[in-house]
Amino acid sequence: MITRSDLHATLDLLGAVTESARDVASYARAGIDLLPRLVASEMTTLSVCDLKSGRRHVFADSATGISAADRACFDRHFATHPLVRYHACARGVGAHRISDSMPFARFRESELFSDYYRRIGIDHVVALPIFVDDRTLVSFVLNRRRRDFSDRERDVLDLAGPTLRGLYRTFSRHGVGPALAGLAASLTKRESEVLEWLSAGKTDRDIAAILGCSRRTVQKHLQRVYDKLGVETRTAAAMRWLGRDAPR
Repeated sequence: MITRSDLHATLDLLGAVTESARDVASYARAGIDLLPRLVASEMTTLSVCDLKSGRRHVFADSATGISAADRACFDRHFATHPLVRYHACARGVGAHRISDSMPFARFRESELFSDYYRRIGIDHVVALPIFVDDRTLVSFVLNRRRRDFSDRERDVLDLAGPTLRGLYRTFSRHGVGPALAGLAASLTKRESEVLEWLSAGKTDRDIAAILGCSRRTVQKHLQRVYDKLGVETRTAAAMRWLGRDAPR
C-alpha cells in the first residue's frame, strides 16, 4: 500500500529530523514537530513509560496540554493499556494502533476510553516504539479524533521506524530511556509535573496556573528539583530531564 509519494515523504522527514537533531532534546522536538507532516495527528508526543512504577512521562510541544489529573487517569490504566501491553509485554514490533488490539466499539466501552481518552478528546491512537527494555518503553505517539489511522499510515510510520531508532540510539549514548526512568523515580509526583511543564517551555506563572498553586510553591519545587538533579538553572534542569548534559 506504500506509494512512491509516501517513500519520498518519509525520506524527506528522516532527512529533516537528522538535520535538526543534535542531541536527545532536539531529536524529540524534531520528531514531535515533523511526524504529523508524514501522518496527520492532532497531538503528537514522545512517551516514556516506566514499566516498573507504572507511570508515564510525556514530552510534547508547548501548545499540548495534558493536565495532572489527565496523567493520573492514564496511569490508573497503565498496566492494561493495549499499546503498553503490545510493545512492552508482548514485545510487538513496529507501529501499532489501539484498533489493532481491539475493535473500536469495544475500546469506546472500556474504562480507559471513558476515564482518559474521552476527557482529552481523542478517539484513535498509534504508537511507534523507538526503545524498549525490561524497565522502559519509549514511543512516539500520534493521536487524533474521529478518523482512525489507516493501514497505509501505520506502514509509513514503520518505514521511518528503523532510522528513528538508530538516531535515538546515537543521541542517547548509554540509553536515555533507563536514565529518564531512574530520574523520574527520584522525584515526587508534583516535582515531576513541575519539571515536565518547565521542559515544555512554561514559565513559573504558567506552571502555577496549570497546577493550581502559587508561584512561590512552584519555585520551592524547582529548588528541590535542582538539588536532586545537581543543577543550578532552569535550562540545565530541562536538558537533564530530556537526557542531555548541560553546557560547560
